Amino acid sequence: MGRKEMIAMLLAGGEGKRLGVLTKDLAKPAVYFGGKYRIIDFTLSNCAHSGIDTVGVLTQYQPLELNRYLGIGSPWGLDRRDGGMTILPPYMKQKGGVWYKGTANAIYQNMAFIERYNPEYVLVISGDHIYKMDYELMLQHHKRCEADVTIAGIAVDWKEASRFGVMHVDDEDRITAFEEKPKNPTSNIASMGVYIFSWKALQKYLIYDEASRGSSHDFGKDVIPAMMRDGLRLHCYSYKGYWKDVGTIESLWEANMDLIADEPELSLYDPKWRIYSVNPNMPAQLTTETAQVTSSFVTEGCILEGTVDRSVLFFGVNAEKGSYISESVIMPNVRIGEGARIHRAIIGEGAVIQAGVIIGDPLDDAITVVAVDQYVAVDHELLEVEPS
Repeated sequence: MGRKEMIAMLLAGGEGKRLGVLTKDLAKPAVYFGGKYRIIDFTLSNCAHSGIDTVGVLTQYQPLELNRYLGIGSPWGLDRRDGGMTILPPYMKQKGGVWYKGTANAIYQNMAFIERYNPEYVLVISGDHIYKMDYELMLQHHKRCEADVTIAGIAVDWKEASRFGVMHVDDEDRITAFEEKPKNPTSNIASMGVYIFSWKALQKYLIYDEASRGSSHDFGKDVIPAMMRDGLRLHCYSYKGYWKDVGTIESLWEANMDLIADEPELSLYDPKWRIYSVNPNMPAQLTTETAQVTSSFVTEGCILEGTVDRSVLFFGVNAEKGSYISESVIMPNVRIGEGARIHRAIIGEGAVIQAGVIIGDPLDDAITVVAVDQYVAVDHELLEVEPS
């Protein structure tokens, strides 16, 4: 194998418990997003645009659909002999096998894969965030700072800060303090879960962390604080663009709605930074004479006879006459019966909404969730998620 300057290790084993019924049989990175994508498409497209041609994808929870979707990485230019995409599930060794115990342990278990390429740098990224980032610019920053570790950081709302690892940063971008999900955060600069490590430093700390009995084997909780204590050079790469952790029903719904804002922060129409995905190859959408569509994404294969307003429709959706869909995310191959009304909802793939069903209340901010393949008749009870 030829030596690579930097390879990527993409953590895609997330169970996604906070997405409830949407991830019952699906890994979080494989959840649909934005009309024709999956969440993981964004990170993989970032790799493609950043010139990263070697990506290890670490899977664990419900990997079947995710593995099928990824294939050999063709949409992202990762179908190559020298590098390319390698799917890395937990595996049996001579002394037995174990599940990935944490983010750091997942990388530790795959050190042999990294060593095949003997990289100078290792990029560790997650498969469940929506953003566009040129990792090459981050690498240049890492080199300029002569850092051992560079963490991408973004300013978040103070109310949200306790959900993330937060950093204190000095005038030279050096990280002076790091706290993982503090109850009372003293900084709102959040770690995006995007790390560049100098490989020799990472290798040493992965081995040290694995041997530490009290460790939870997590980058934010264990490895980064250990590096801080030992005085390694940790720097922040400040990111100013759109970034969303779509780990909850509310954030997934919000991120989809962000796409159809009048002036979206994240544009999917930039020809210089396309988001690549697996194309379902369906016929063009059909809007009949009774259909009305405003401020919405409607993907190929849809047949619309009703009204769609400020919504995101994936491929193969069929909405019959008199149906009304507003501020909703409709996953692929959903059938919506005549006169059904849907407001502020996420409808899972393959669901059938019977004629006359009412989902959501225009006077209520709650988001209603319909499970994958669920058949919804009149008076059927559904899951509602109150906005935080």
